[in-house]
Amino acid sequence: MNFPKELKYTKEHEWIRLEGDIATVGITEHAQSELGDIVYVDITTEGDEVEAGDVFGSVEAVKTVSDLYMPITGTVIEVNPDLEDAPETVNSDPYGEGWMIKIKVNNPDDVAELMSSEDYEGII
Repeated sequence: MNFPKELKYTKEHEWIRLEGDIATVGITEHAQSELGDIVYVDITTEGDEVEAGDVFGSVEAVKTVSDLYMPITGTVIEVNPDLEDAPETVNSDPYGEGWMIKIKVNNPDDVAELMSSEDYEGII
């Protein structure tokens, strides 16, 4: 499994890439492989401030639906438009084109509280 070192991770299997006060969020390679073929991504929180740990959307696979949890508090400023027509991109490229949301982070220092790739790998 691939866990890029430049990302931070949550125990709920989301990853986050911080660039200034804007962060990109998605689910990990492990999460997408456990879910199986993803058929729908439902995110309706664009424009909303979402607290760390709260649900920001859900992902539907062939056999299950799983909630998506916000890694840190921030405002959802963009939802990946490509996932509407090609949700399977989350399976094929979870750390690249399969990203889910971009957020304006309230406090970028909160990212330091998330797991490193080594810590995340240790829990799965």
